[in-house]
Parts: sequence; C-alpha cells; structure tokens
Amino acid sequence: MSNHLISETDLHAYVDGALPAARYVELENYFSVQADDAERVRAYLVQNQAVKAVFRAVLDEPLPENLHALASPPARAMLARPFLARWSLQRSAAGFVIALLGGVAGWLAHGQDSPPESVARLTPLPRQAAVAHAVFSPDVRRPVEVDAEHEDQLVAWLSKRLGTPVHPPRLGELGYELIGGRLLPGNTGPVAQFMYHDGSGQRLTLYLSTENASNQESAFRFAREGKVNVFYWIDGKFGYALSASIDKDELARVAKVVYEQIERK
Repeated sequence: MSNHLISETDLHAYVDGALPAARYVELENYFSVQADDAERVRAYLVQNQAVKAVFRAVLDEPLPENLHALASPPARAMLARPFLARWSLQRSAAGFVIALLGGVAGWLAHGQDSPPESVARLTPLPRQAAVAHAVFSPDVRRPVEVDAEHEDQLVAWLSKRLGTPVHPPRLGELGYELIGGRLLPGNTGPVAQFMYHDGSGQRLTLYLSTENASNQESAFRFAREGKVNVFYWIDGKFGYALSASIDKDELARVAKVVYEQIERK
C-alpha cells in the first residue's frame, strides 16, 4: 500500500475500531514498515485506555432520576414513535457521553496542535500523571519499558529523550523499590514515568514532565483523580507528580522524600 493512501482519518479510525476487516490488514502491514505512525497509533490507544480508566466509575453510575425521567419516556410512547425518532434520541444520549470523553481524549491525543496555555488548562499535570498511573500500574506482565536491572540504560534513554538529566529517586528507606520506567507522550513532547512497588505489591509512579515553562504554580499540591491520589509540584520548567492508590498521608510522606532528593541534585 502506498503511504499517500493513509490519512490521519485512517489512523484514528483504526484506533476507534471503525475500519472494515480488510482495511485493518492493510494498516497492520503499513505499520510494520512505518514505525513513526505505528508509535503514534500506539500512543493514541494508550490515551484512549487512560481516559476510560479515569471515567469508568462515572460511566458505571446510574442515571439520576430527574434525567432518567427526561431520557426515558413511557415505553408505550417510545414504541409509538417512528424508528428514526427513537434512534435520534438514543444517538443524542450517546453523543453526550462521547462528547464528554471525546473532548478529553481529543485534547490528550491532539494537544500538540493547540497553544500550550490551552492544553495546560485542559490537561493539567496531576490528571496526566493519574491517567498514566491508572493505565500502567495494574499491568502485571509489562508495567515498564525498561526494568530496574537496566537502570543505567533507562536513565540514559530518558535523559536523551527529555533533553535533560533525569534520575529515579531512591525510596528503599520507605519500603519502595524501583521497578523501572517508560517514555510517554505528553501535551507537546515526551515525558518520563518511574514506577515503584513495596513488599505488598502496592505501586506508585513518579511522572516527570518538562512542559511547564509557562506554569508559575510552584507550590506543593494535592489532587485526586478517581481512585488515584496525586501530590505534584512545579520547579522551573519541570513538573513532578507522584501518584498512587494509597492513603493521602502515606503518599505525602513519600512525596516529601522525593521532593527533598530532587532538590539536592
């Protein structure tokens, strides 16, 4: 297949599962020789999973009674409506949910085309970190791209991609050991994620971004995204966010040690 036959629309249709079977085969062959587009699609898939993970609890909530009454007229009246009218109502309800999720997913996936100020407003650091944590921390087989046994390679790779030296903090005194790390797509460039676990298997992640040059918010702050607690702070162009599904006070204790180690370097 010629490269010019593959459009941006094709890539997103692939991610959304909206292609005919034959077209999937064509794109799979295309990805085998076009590593850049294959990586972009992989990033889109990760972002879609992340958005679903963050909003899954909301989607599972029952519809409030006042909205249920508006969205669900009596069955007899519904059946009496023409098919297209019923389909239009269902499509509108589905469209509301898709707009809610699609708006977030669109900014995550296409933030590089928007002004940094707008992106930062819609996808703040703690949410990015919480989404990345929710996606990768439950993974049993491959939670990281480079494991702790190859820490030197991990540090060299992430430092090169972020354009600045980065090092994982040492948290052994708190009972947390490094599992490894990975490179992730941010709003306008690459970000790093380091993952740790304790003796019980509890995992926490440190998200490191270099996209914060215009952000003057330097205070040590707390956020909660779904079931994920996040402590985050800005230091110059660097943004740090420590995420875990553990007690706020315990996470604060770890965040304080991480902050102190980073400040000493």
